[in-house]
Amino acid sequence: MPKGSNVPVPTTALRVEVGWRSGPGVPDADASALLLVAGKVRSDADFVFYNQPAHSSGAVRHEGKRVSGGQVTDTLLVDLTRVEPSVETVVLAASADGGTFGQVPGLYIEVRDAGRGTVAARFDSTDARVETAFVLGEFYRRQGAWKFRAVGQGYDSGLEGLATDFGITVDEPQHAAPPTVTAPPVTPPAPHATPTIGAPQPFTAAVPPQPAPPVTAPPPPPALPAAPVSLSKVTLTKAAPTVSLAKQGGTSGAMRVNLNWEVRKQFSGWAAKFGRPVAMHSDLDLDLCALYELADGSKGVVQALGNAFGALHQPPFIHLDGDDRTGAVSAGENLTISLDHKQWFRRILVFVTIYEGARSFADLHATVTLQPQFGAPVEFSLDECTVPSTVCALALITAQGDDLIIQREARYLVPERGVSPQRTVDYAYGWGMNWTPGRK
Repeated sequence: MPKGSNVPVPTTALRVEVGWRSGPGVPDADASALLLVAGKVRSDADFVFYNQPAHSSGAVRHEGKRVSGGQVTDTLLVDLTRVEPSVETVVLAASADGGTFGQVPGLYIEVRDAGRGTVAARFDSTDARVETAFVLGEFYRRQGAWKFRAVGQGYDSGLEGLATDFGITVDEPQHAAPPTVTAPPVTPPAPHATPTIGAPQPFTAAVPPQPAPPVTAPPPPPALPAAPVSLSKVTLTKAAPTVSLAKQGGTSGAMRVNLNWEVRKQFSGWAAKFGRPVAMHSDLDLDLCALYELADGSKGVVQALGNAFGALHQPPFIHLDGDDRTGAVSAGENLTISLDHKQWFRRILVFVTIYEGARSFADLHATVTLQPQFGAPVEFSLDECTVPSTVCALALITAQGDDLIIQREARYLVPERGVSPQRTVDYAYGWGMNWTPGRK
């Protein structure tokens, strides 16, 4: 489609892909959507993006990224049957992270029927230069039907500029307040112990009944201003490998740890050098796992091997959602950690093993994302593997007071002959567990 043109689309569930080609020096990009009435959002809840991945109506959901064959796609699912009658337009945008769209080759937006998979519309953006945010397209109502328009309008002020232009209140960085004189701290009283059943209760004198005062409805509480939308996202690197969950607002709810991957080549480079080509098969099976040590000293592992999937609402408060072979971020390998029980944790080591399909991580590109329910997502990529490794330590989460610190490990380990990947990572981090063979 040329810029400015429009085409009818079916009123159904549509899969919207924002895509581009990856490569050295190419910045990351993130898809987003805004639901508009008279050209503006009704509230900050009408903004769907990586920190607010679903609209309350169910009309729009951010599904996440996938890497395949050097192509990156970030996907939104838009169900036009669920768009509220007052919403006139659904804007489809993208923002660049760490560069401009002039550095992003092959940028496009494609609309597919989610059920049939047929392409309803596609717009290829070819004139981006210094823009850091782009409105690529929009769905809009016309005479009771929906159409898609190719827009191609850019912003040089990033996601923040795009969001505020449509009426979103964006969270500002907090600055330290000037010092003030305060009264000496008051020591809080000891917590009141809840009496057990059957415990003697203190004696109180009987009080004659008093006439009840007339019942009047309390005045409604004053409306509180909505919390501004946070656009922050944390990328861990070798130079900056750690982040505090408390400082990012991730102190409660559930945190999802996702691993997705892409096979870069047919054969692993390290093996080919020694005349031992190792094929990376399409049925490559990676297992996301976690070693845990709780505050009471108990230790264990959460993994698909041996069906040790853990539990979210009882110890260890870590749960493996399933076992995936595709590497897709919308499914993929997902581990969930309950931050509501963070006082139980001493340390958690998230790692990945190759179960079958290859003998090393060579020529595998993988991305790790830790998404707290409240707070900014934390993500990092794995470096290229140059050793015959079948196990990689991804992230170490340690308790520090009431806080949890995430540290990027991205550490490839090489098991000794006859030693399992699990035991190898145990030895490397001093967990001290006993291991027996298992199956899944």
